Amino acid sequence: MEVVILPGSRQIGALAADAIELLLQRKPNAVLGLATGTSPLTIYEELARRHEEHGVDFSEARGFVLDEYVGLEPGHPQSYREVIRREFTDRVNIKPENVHAPDGSAADIPAACQAYEEAISEAGGVDLQILGVGTDGHIGFNEPGSSLSSRTRIKTLIEQTRKDNARFFGSISEVPHHVLTQGLGTILEAKHVILVATGAQKAQTVRDFVEGPVAAICAASVLQMHPHTTILIDEAAASSLKLADYYRHAYDNKPQWQGL
Repeated sequence: MEVVILPGSRQIGALAADAIELLLQRKPNAVLGLATGTSPLTIYEELARRHEEHGVDFSEARGFVLDEYVGLEPGHPQSYREVIRREFTDRVNIKPENVHAPDGSAADIPAACQAYEEAISEAGGVDLQILGVGTDGHIGFNEPGSSLSSRTRIKTLIEQTRKDNARFFGSISEVPHHVLTQGLGTILEAKHVILVATGAQKAQTVRDFVEGPVAAICAASVLQMHPHTTILIDEAAASSLKLADYYRHAYDNKPQWQGL
């Protein structure tokens, strides 16, 4: 796990976009794992700008959305397929048919989850997975207590997550209780994971999953077991890390050939 501490979200978005742009140059049909939420927005904004101004090409790329609410009608503005479309995929030249999301309106939820796992596998697996992290350490919608080897499945949201997401819906009563999410085992199979966290409200969470034990109570801690995870955080989110100075030194002095 590499921890990179940067001045702010703009620098974080640019560095993550660098990694994605280099991946697309190397592998035009790369598979991107797409997270929603506030944290990844600067990445999508920067990629859209680079597409418009510099022609960064997504025409052969494929995308898999990390999670989806259960029970929202197709096209609901807060469904994560729609959020990803608005915030990212409609702003670049990725083909709509190459962007996939879990089917939260499926009649047979277990079958839909298995089909999603199979679709990721048939695409060759995720090359680069973008993640945010919740204040309780969840990634995707793998809430505290999630199995560290879990696959795509239905999960019940804890009330804090529903409260956190109510701002997108208008009231907590409109937030679904259930979601489909890629599991922690699924996420661990991505070749490269980039997790973004900003702000002082994430400082304790960052310390827990970076420097604490690997434990189901903090789902993001499973990333300690991943061979190529990059944690991009700002100074506020880094403020509780015991080894912050070491992370800065390591990044400032890393061999140039290593990349991100």
